[in-house]
Amino acid sequence: MLVSLRELLPAASRSSYAVPAFNVFGYEDAFLVVKVAEQENKPVILLCNKDCVNHMPVEVLGPMLRQIGLSVKVPVCVHLDHCQDEDLLLRAAQSGFTSVMYDGSHFPIEENISRTKAAVKLMHKYNVTVEGEVGSIPYSHASPAKMEFTDPDEVERFCKETSVDAVAISIGNIHRQEVQKAHINFDLLATIEEKVSTPLVIHGTSGIHDEDLKKLSASQVAKFNIGTCLRQAFGGHLRGFMNEEPEKFDRLYFYKKVMKACEPVVKAKFDLLSGNTSA
Repeated sequence: MLVSLRELLPAASRSSYAVPAFNVFGYEDAFLVVKVAEQENKPVILLCNKDCVNHMPVEVLGPMLRQIGLSVKVPVCVHLDHCQDEDLLLRAAQSGFTSVMYDGSHFPIEENISRTKAAVKLMHKYNVTVEGEVGSIPYSHASPAKMEFTDPDEVERFCKETSVDAVAISIGNIHRQEVQKAHINFDLLATIEEKVSTPLVIHGTSGIHDEDLKKLSASQVAKFNIGTCLRQAFGGHLRGFMNEEPEKFDRLYFYKKVMKACEPVVKAKFDLLSGNTSA
């Protein structure tokens, strides 16, 4: 069942659970994520990042991911992540994406607001929801890594003036962190929650400790972007299976084995964000 962020995040924001958004790079991992979502009877977001759309055009990704979403009864959102190109936003909307992120966080707040507001106006015409961002969430491989915490007053103004459907915040989370060592500023989160009612989004979930994920999922945070841990599992298992059977070369043979091995990683994130404190 295809939905947008509008059908998923407000309820999650008010409840003690959150919706996982998994970075996917093709049919196999997208199908795996939706399969686990159906097993868990929980909504999910299929997320395409910059690397994904540089590799495969949105005109190919959109229809494929839509069909995967339509194949199950649980709610599935097809989301384009970290887009800074207005033309790409339009192409994504026309190709079947139900949600996009316009990332103007690198601009001064005035320009971020004006550009995001324009993106919201355009995307809402297509019934496509929009996520924005205030603050700077660094990448672990950047040198030096630039972190700019979200300013509570700025994000309050941003949400009021842009009417975004969700907003990503920077509270110590880091993109593409390969180990769980992020230090989350829960005091800052509490201040932001006092300022805005818009559903909040956390990027860089793979680098956050499990106990902090449970605590965050019980807050106003409604969406968690998850990528690195799944890619690590995929790459590690693929390498291992190929080394075990060097005479094999059919990628479909290996993909079946790898996807089965990656399934526990996907399920574990659902459990952590479900509001089940014993997970």
